[in-house]
Amino acid sequence: MKIKGQVAILDDLDWQILQVLQENAKLTYAEIGNKLHMPQSTVYDRIHTMEEHKVIKKYEAVIDTEKIGIQQITALITITADMKETENIAKKLTGFSQVIGVYTAFSEEIIVAAKVIAKDQVALHSFIAKSIAPLPGVLRIRTSIITKKYKEENFQPPPKEKALKR
Repeated sequence: MKIKGQVAILDDLDWQILQVLQENAKLTYAEIGNKLHMPQSTVYDRIHTMEEHKVIKKYEAVIDTEKIGIQQITALITITADMKETENIAKKLTGFSQVIGVYTAFSEEIIVAAKVIAKDQVALHSFIAKSIAPLPGVLRIRTSIITKKYKEENFQPPPKEKALKR
């Protein structure tokens, strides 16, 4: 890995290590080294450098709440806001425990999008009515309840590009 300004430039080996960590972050340096056919010291050095430069921000356990009996709903909420208040709304949303993701985006207008979890529809409605709707600058709220998950992952390193055959 090289640093260019404030950007980390990853080589193929760094990407391979990240791919293995994304699949299973519990592997030891030796196990990763065996998988990638390289010394564990190289793996250690590469991972340590990526951690130091915040390329790897954290390691976490992803919990399947249904497996432990927690029933909840997940909703995607799109908030159309006054342009002057968009950033304030996004920052406010990050403070709520029900909100697990906050984003801003441009479509026909600037929007704030939030991924929200709630115990049920009543709790979701209450959260929207009491916590989101009263925020200054909120013009319109659209809510989509997720009914089925097909895939949910964090960042995945891009696949290695293959040479085009002519």
